[in-house]
Amino acid sequence: MRALVQRVSEARVTVEDRVTGEIGSGLMILVCAMQGDGEAEADQLAAKIAKLRIFKDEAGKMNRSLLDTGGAALVVSQFTLAADTSRGNRPGFSTAAPPAEGERLYRCFSDRLRAAGIEVANGEFGADMDVRLVNQGPVTIWLET
Repeated sequence: MRALVQRVSEARVTVEDRVTGEIGSGLMILVCAMQGDGEAEADQLAAKIAKLRIFKDEAGKMNRSLLDTGGAALVVSQFTLAADTSRGNRPGFSTAAPPAEGERLYRCFSDRLRAAGIEVANGEFGADMDVRLVNQGPVTIWLET
C-alpha cells in the first residue's frame, strides 16, 4: 500500500457539495492499495502512521504521534498514487489494486486506525471528490509497505 500523509490544521472532503469527511488538527491521508496488497499491508501502514512522530513536542521538535496528540485522520482513497510515468506522458495505473479489492483494503486501513483509538473521517471511495486542507508546516510524507 502507498500513502501520502500531510500534517494539517484542518481538512475536508466534499462530494457534490456534500461534506463526507472533515477533521481539525491531525493527518490527511491519501491511500492507495496496490496489486498484491492484503490486510497485512493495511495493518502495517495503519500502525506506522498512527505512531509516526511528525507533530511538535514542547521543545518544537517533531517528536509526537497522532496517538500522542489525540488528532484525527481524514482518509481518502487515491488510486492515482499508483501512477507509472516511466513511459510517455500519460500515467498508467495498472499496478493499482482492482476497485473492489482497493475499496476493501481502504476500509480495512481506516478500521485499523479506528481500532488504534484514532478518530477517522473518510472520503467516498470511487467518487469525484473536492479535497481542501491546510497543510501545517508544511509536512508531507510518502509511505509505502
